[in-house]
Amino acid sequence: MSVSGLCTVCESESAEYTCGRCGSLVCEAHYEPTVGFCVECAGEIGSGRPGDTDQPDDGDTYRF
Repeated sequence: MSVSGLCTVCESESAEYTCGRCGSLVCEAHYEPTVGFCVECAGEIGSGRPGDTDQPDDGDTYRF
């Protein structure tokens, strides 16, 4: 499928990809190919890269 238009994130580059989560058209710089999502969606769910978590890193998460 052909994608046309401007990236919805930067609004300056040509969109080459469609986010598999939200459907946004994004350029290569704003697409995370490992998950098939735009960088905004990948950031919300965690991109799966080492060091990316959805947990706060304040150390008090499991305090009893």
